[in-house]
Amino acid sequence: MNQNLCCQAVAESVYKNKNIMKKFIYIILTVLFITTDIIISFSQDLPNYMTNEEKKKMPDYLNSINVRGTTTPPLSPVRTMAEWEEIQALTISWKSYESVLTKIVKAAQTECKVFIICNDSNTVKSYLTSNGVTPVNVSYIIATANSVWIRDYGANNVYTNDVDSLLLVDWIYNRPRPADDAIPSAISDYTGIPLFETTNPPYELVHTGGNFMSDGFGTGFSSELVLDENSDLSETQVDDIMNQFMGISRYIKMPTLPYDDIHHIDMHIKLLDEETFLVGEYPDGVADGPQIEANLQYVLSNYNSVFGTSYKVIRIPMPPSTSGLYPDNGGYYRTYTNGVFVNKTFIVPTYREEYDTIALRILRENLPGYNVVGINCEQTIPSEGAIHCITNVVGISAPLLISHQRLSDTYDTTNHYTVNATILHKSGIQTATVYYRTDTMQAYQTADMSMTVKSNTWTGYIPSQQVNSTVYYYIQAHANSGKFQVRPITAPDGYWSFKILPPSSVEEQTNDFTVKMLPVYPNPSKGITCIPIENNHPNMYCEIALFDLLGKKTFIIYKGKINKGKTNYFLNASKLGKGVYILKFSSDYYVETQKFLVK
Repeated sequence: MNQNLCCQAVAESVYKNKNIMKKFIYIILTVLFITTDIIISFSQDLPNYMTNEEKKKMPDYLNSINVRGTTTPPLSPVRTMAEWEEIQALTISWKSYESVLTKIVKAAQTECKVFIICNDSNTVKSYLTSNGVTPVNVSYIIATANSVWIRDYGANNVYTNDVDSLLLVDWIYNRPRPADDAIPSAISDYTGIPLFETTNPPYELVHTGGNFMSDGFGTGFSSELVLDENSDLSETQVDDIMNQFMGISRYIKMPTLPYDDIHHIDMHIKLLDEETFLVGEYPDGVADGPQIEANLQYVLSNYNSVFGTSYKVIRIPMPPSTSGLYPDNGGYYRTYTNGVFVNKTFIVPTYREEYDTIALRILRENLPGYNVVGINCEQTIPSEGAIHCITNVVGISAPLLISHQRLSDTYDTTNHYTVNATILHKSGIQTATVYYRTDTMQAYQTADMSMTVKSNTWTGYIPSQQVNSTVYYYIQAHANSGKFQVRPITAPDGYWSFKILPPSSVEEQTNDFTVKMLPVYPNPSKGITCIPIENNHPNMYCEIALFDLLGKKTFIIYKGKINKGKTNYFLNASKLGKGVYILKFSSDYYVETQKFLVK
């Protein structure tokens, strides 16, 4: 801590000497911004989106950022925490939607501490108590905020050397709300966790928490909003800042969506673990459905999970308003992906019972052992935010990290089933164990795990099982310090499972021949566009090309052999001029064209 304070003091001194004239010019302006925004925040609830008045303020606001933490990258390699990892506290800002926040406190306080940012703790305690919530395991950080949207302006949790020291990383908030932008500093002061900021050249980066998610192992996801809001930086420079401050070595960005005004990916997609996406799904052709699907297929076609295998996808409905409206015809952006992990609890927004029932079932089936708590967010969603948007977290100081790719169904009834896991703690790992059973009514059996040749990889073996068995299992580890952890974090109530399948029958041979281009989507488009090709011929060559209306070939999208089955090809419409084009698919057996509109 003392070392961090020293570094912070040096950084602030350097910054002041370089920028003293700039800060002098803007100091009065900064005070005016803070005063104005405080007055506004007391008189009205600021939405998650930027108001028209704030859009006018933004350029001057960006020139008046105050430095509060260390503005150079951490000296040690860092790893951004995944959202399903263990946390010490959930953080909320007591600015608006108090009834929703109260329900969040009630759901979270049995799992961890709840840090409440507020001006007056007595007022908050009184409200909680009068609404049936005993303020146990609750702490109050006295600070002034402009808005409730703490996910966007709160800090990110990163660990040095994977599991060593916890640091907070704060970007420049993409709203001209100076009091909000100062909240990470207040949390740092309260907890003693060192704060690092991307507020000083060459590391200035504007970003927002709702537009970022990480797999916990160096892969990050955002919409291209992060590039739009840092137009003075190249994509390489953005990637470099994220790598140095947050350990993001692979930064995947997707085109923004036509009907999502804030362009935050947490409104339609969420990582449930290292290899599983929860994706919001609209009815065919509705609202942002086509662009969400095109973006998803682009990711699935071009990137693998940290385990080197394809990502898994779980679909969950995007519900309409009471009148049946979706965002493309005036409906609010209702979503179930905007939930938050709080250790063994998952808090999810809800809206209407007929859709909530389906969504809660999907979540409980795919998050075994979790206490899935639904909280109605009809109050918050008109401001374009829900549960994830109004919560943030503080990771634990010394995590015991367990990462494992769950075993898949198998036909093998002879060999044991190998369980590999990356297991880490700063004090070292003393023991690791696989717990398994084939009957949920019976006790778990155990298999010891041992360190393999590969550093930090532990291996155990589940004995072979009979056909039609289902194996339920989890991993437990103890660190030398005495720290204990399981994965899934909900074990033993929660677990992974795989089935022992009967021998498969030989597929029937067919002489039917199919090769065709399916409807492209989205169409019209202004971003990533998916071109699906269906083919059942083992040796098929084709060309996919784009033509203008005069028949001139603009460029070739793909030329060569196509795989058997369904394959997606992609076109980035953002690089084309607006207008109508012709997509042409050509092979020796089949030629097809489709009109394609660029908005």
